[in-house]
Amino acid sequence: MTTLRIATRKSPLALWQTEHVADRLRAAHPGLAVELVPLSTRGDEVLDRSLAAIGGKGLFLKELELAMQRGEADCAVHSLKDVPMELEPGFALAAILARADHADAFVSNRFDGIGALPPGACVGTSSLRRQAQLRALRPDLQLRDLRGNVNTRLAKLDAGEYDAIVLACAGLQRLGFDARIRARLDAPGWLPAPAQGAIAIECRAGDDAVAALCAPLDDAATRACVGAERAMNQALHGSCHVPVAAYARRDGDRLWLQGLVGSAADGRAVRADGEGRVDAHERLGREVAEALLAQGARALIDAG
Repeated sequence: MTTLRIATRKSPLALWQTEHVADRLRAAHPGLAVELVPLSTRGDEVLDRSLAAIGGKGLFLKELELAMQRGEADCAVHSLKDVPMELEPGFALAAILARADHADAFVSNRFDGIGALPPGACVGTSSLRRQAQLRALRPDLQLRDLRGNVNTRLAKLDAGEYDAIVLACAGLQRLGFDARIRARLDAPGWLPAPAQGAIAIECRAGDDAVAALCAPLDDAATRACVGAERAMNQALHGSCHVPVAAYARRDGDRLWLQGLVGSAADGRAVRADGEGRVDAHERLGREVAEALLAQGARALIDAG
């Protein structure tokens, strides 16, 4: 294969991530031509409703997968946190790149952190996971939906529509907005979405040529950590309809996983953590999910 075509969403962040993957592929395979195939997805087009209301994060993948099925693209690049726990039949994750910053970012032009917000302040986020953790910390806050790409969300903050917004640190950093991060919201007090900060390459299952090209970009440590987080989410039957958070860190041949299931309505939450071997990361994810369920996570999930 002399030319690799990568399907991507058209947002600035998606294009940055895909260009980053393209550069890595060119460096790994001198002489390989890499072309971007920018596409619009329903998740990008419908901005007046939450993702949960229009069908979930999988909407960001569908058009890209159809392009691969039609033979118009060889692979696609995604933020792994947007990829459903179970891929559509006929697709596989060829590579998961080394994870960037996993944390969330508190962004405000006037306040230094969640605790510094005045009573009743307005915070923008459409993530039920972020809403649940905000409600737990500050039940007095007004939480309002916030959709659109990173630039659009920052523009709404700058226009005075919100006192603060919560975004992913990795997205801000990749687009050169590091200075907008007023505070990192990090474990153990605040947990990210499963696989947040990781980029994945999806290809057609059985496409050995594309899989071989992508293989050098795969990061084993990241794959184990996000694998544990995603296995926990899958065991909980979590989706964007349910506030589920998870973060795994690796130390040698051991993994530590923290998990949370919460309520965006009132901030109630259950937490659990566990430790296991790197080579048994999926089992660790299931064990932490079982611990969450034992504490009453099912009632929170069903309420969502």
